[in-house]
Amino acid sequence: MSVTSLALLREWVCRQSPEHAHWLAEQYALLSQMGDEKDLHLFLGLVVRRVGKQDLTLTSQDLAMANQTYPGWNPDGWSLDGAARVAALLAFKGSRPFSATFQDLVRTADARELITLYRGLALYPRPESLTFEVGEGLRSNMRAVFESIVHRNPYPRDHFDDHRWNHMVLKALFVGSRLSPIVGFDARANLELARILLDYAQERWAAGREVSPELWRCVGPFAEHVSAYGALQRALSGTPIERGAATLALIAADTSSARDLLRTVPDITALVADGRLDWNHLPLKEAA
Repeated sequence: MSVTSLALLREWVCRQSPEHAHWLAEQYALLSQMGDEKDLHLFLGLVVRRVGKQDLTLTSQDLAMANQTYPGWNPDGWSLDGAARVAALLAFKGSRPFSATFQDLVRTADARELITLYRGLALYPRPESLTFEVGEGLRSNMRAVFESIVHRNPYPRDHFDDHRWNHMVLKALFVGSRLSPIVGFDARANLELARILLDYAQERWAAGREVSPELWRCVGPFAEHVSAYGALQRALSGTPIERGAATLALIAADTSSARDLLRTVPDITALVADGRLDWNHLPLKEAA
């Protein structure tokens, strides 16, 4: 029998807060049987006082189990009370559609509560019914709320069409968010996104502004189709980080034009060949 996300969250919360394990078990049982939203709201309000706001402590095995339960689910960085709250939402068997309950919770939540609600998106029943609330979160001016949907969350990968996906990536660049924590980032790369990001890079340069090196990760596989070689050649003459990113993008392009440019940076190409440079080992700030 496979382990569920609810079972994992309950186990982790009770393990870290053993003095409240009995109370938690009782509450989850109540929520799964009664369907009374008053009980749900009461639990959501009380649980932080019981278990606290500290980080959820997870082992590498815990994270592997999370990914096995739902590919791409990474609860690293969750809080203890946040995990308890998401577990409550998964346990709750209400009389209304879950989307209606979720909508009410989002409407009255503060920033910290919104982060918790959005982090659990992929795990909820009928997640495709939460489109409107997700859109509100993506439009948030609060970066942490935006990133609770975008980072380490498989929901966008599984439920966004290319249009919404592309604009999510573009906004991430606008607000200064990292791209590497986006689940499915490489798998969801597409030609239109490469065009959008190439235009964005050229606009940034024209305004005398920096371009995130991570951007080239999306452009590289489509460099031939979007005529990106001039931009990549410019990046090759930039900072060491920009040069590394451009090199990785050109390797992904794997065309004769890309190989010609790679011959101008044999030192960086050698780092990639030796396994010392990849997208997961490309710091976004120069060393002091």
